[in-house]
Amino acid sequence: MTPRLRRGVRLTYDRTRQTHVLLFPEGVLVTNPTAAAVLELCDGERTVPDIVAALGTRYAGVREADVDDVLARLVDRQVVEWT
Repeated sequence: MTPRLRRGVRLTYDRTRQTHVLLFPEGVLVTNPTAAAVLELCDGERTVPDIVAALGTRYAGVREADVDDVLARLVDRQVVEWT
C-alpha cells in the first residue's frame, strides 16, 4: 500500500505563515517540517520504505516507525489515504 493526498487536498507553501500548509475543502492544516517532508513524498506510488529511504538521504536517523506515526495522524485527519 502507498500513501497519497486525498482528492481535493493540496500541499503548498504559505508565504504569510512561512511554512507548508495543507489546503482541503474543510479548511487549512498547518504542518510541521517533519510532516511536510513526508507529505511531499506521498504520491500514491512510493511505499513507506521508499519514503523512509528518500528522507534518509536528506536527514539522519529516519525511522519507519516515525513515518508510520506521522502518516497515521494524517490519515486520522482525513488528508491522506492508502491506495
